[in-house]
Amino acid sequence: MSINRVPDYELAETIELTTAEQVRAISDPLRTTILGLLHERAATVTELATAVGRPKSTVAHHVKVLTEAGILQVVRTRRVRAIEERFYGRAARMFYVGLGRQDGQLPQDFNDFEVAAGESKAAYDAGQMFSLIRHARIPEERATEFWQQVAGLIHDFDQLPRSGDTTYGIAVGLYPIVDYPTLPPAEDEA
Repeated sequence: MSINRVPDYELAETIELTTAEQVRAISDPLRTTILGLLHERAATVTELATAVGRPKSTVAHHVKVLTEAGILQVVRTRRVRAIEERFYGRAARMFYVGLGRQDGQLPQDFNDFEVAAGESKAAYDAGQMFSLIRHARIPEERATEFWQQVAGLIHDFDQLPRSGDTTYGIAVGLYPIVDYPTLPPAEDEA
């Protein structure tokens, strides 16, 4: 039994997004969908347009934005009649917004959870959504360690062979809460 590599091209494991241009490029829902499709395999603009049910010119524009931001790359080409057809792939398996952003600004509309909420509504309505939210008062170092474990789990999710008829989404986040209540020290700690 052969193991199919997902996706079918070489890519970096992670890339830090350091500019607002890069973050804006991945914050558009259609571009996020394109990135998701390219987790499976490289694709042409025509294949992507067919998959998302949008005009080829619209998809070509979004692919260009992602390519100029360094998020997509041409991974191979083939000659079709007199035209060189490009196959696009992700530049990395996972992108993350770096704390050392060069210009210090994020677009106001960048929120993965808003996208996840929209995508998950039908599953919620059908009683098919699994979700958890938990809170823990921990030191920042422990939060960083935990996030690295979560990133490993997402990496495993990204590498699953594509099959079946249903696409599943997973949304994770780790964030500090400003005004979350805390208990006073226990009497034996005072």
